[in-house]
Amino acid sequence: MPSSQSLSPSSASPEQVGMSTMALARVEAHLKQRYIDAGRFPGTRLLVYRRGEIVHSATQGFADLERKIAVKDDTIFRIYSMTKPITSVAFMMLVEEGRVTLDELVHKYIPEWENIGVFQAGVTAPFVTKRPARPMQIIDLLRHTSGLTYGFQQRTNVDAAYRALKIGEIEKSGTMTSMISDLAKVPLEFSPGDAWNYSVSTDVIGYLVEKISGQPFEQFLQERIFDPLGMTDTGFFVPPDKAHRLAACYAADGKGGFVLQDDPATSSFLSPPKMISGGGGLCSTAADYLTFCRALLNGGALGDVRLLAPKTIALMTNNHLPGGAYVADMSTSMFSETSYAGVGFGLGFSVMMNPVKTMIPGSAGEYGWGGAASTVFWIDPAEQLIAIFMTQLLPSSAYPIRRELRTMIYSAITDSNV
Repeated sequence: MPSSQSLSPSSASPEQVGMSTMALARVEAHLKQRYIDAGRFPGTRLLVYRRGEIVHSATQGFADLERKIAVKDDTIFRIYSMTKPITSVAFMMLVEEGRVTLDELVHKYIPEWENIGVFQAGVTAPFVTKRPARPMQIIDLLRHTSGLTYGFQQRTNVDAAYRALKIGEIEKSGTMTSMISDLAKVPLEFSPGDAWNYSVSTDVIGYLVEKISGQPFEQFLQERIFDPLGMTDTGFFVPPDKAHRLAACYAADGKGGFVLQDDPATSSFLSPPKMISGGGGLCSTAADYLTFCRALLNGGALGDVRLLAPKTIALMTNNHLPGGAYVADMSTSMFSETSYAGVGFGLGFSVMMNPVKTMIPGSAGEYGWGGAASTVFWIDPAEQLIAIFMTQLLPSSAYPIRRELRTMIYSAITDSNV
């Protein structure tokens, strides 16, 4: 296994890679004035990487406001749905090995799902359902066209059934196996492929990785991704010797401030969870996540470590929504980690298809995702750019930070590749 040092990125000035130091400093001033000094965020961590170099690495504010612990380079954050791309990469490793295909029916691996119907009426079970127009395929899970949902959307009676069974909640309960059993009791929101709905689909992908590989899901990630890449601070819980590095998590109070949501001294993330959530269970650092992103940007490899082949990365980062539709056109969600027009969805990532429709700078083909606590990343192959932003504020929709970051970071490029 290569050492993490051998895979460590080098640094350069922004001007050496066609970016502006002054413009990137403006990003930090914006974060400080608009978010930290204004009491909207406790603290922030921002990494910008371009043309093979780290060109901006900054921390501000507090990781733990109550104890006055500052955000540091090695602060550990709950990345929530930024877990999804890692889980999707793990699954595609099995696809590359010929052990599973994207068009296989999900009930081949989960027999109790074979007769799940589509919701028609009812407040509680038994619901009135109809047969789906077609069975759920594995690709539906990867692109969120499965008909599954999240209970926190609070939009339909199906969402309510998820909440009653505690399926997919941030404060995780049960196990992957119990989640699969509980999902068999609840109808689908729609026939697979008919719409896009942000959901527990990637948790199901994690279950399939375990079932197909014959390894515990967390062990598969450790042996196939984290250990080879030297991602030593990424996992489903924070061990005792690193507990002091776990940030506090806060929730927006609706008045422009925030309240403590998860105290790092008593957090459930300090011990191994029973529910290993491939959709939102990981903690990580900005540096570890950059390592993962660098492997993706480099066509699936970093140093001597290859996760996936370039063709597989290309497949994952194309728009897989039926008919080439945008998320905005197909979405039934009240919530997702992207709300931009012009954005499609690949196999585990949102994918920029038409930057003009977003009304913010960007490149066709860039891909990324975010987490519930306002974290976000994106990778732009055309500009050889990676941006990773970490903070800990629920929900991610509280402020337009992602649009602002994209605008300001792209505005720092002085020498565009395209």
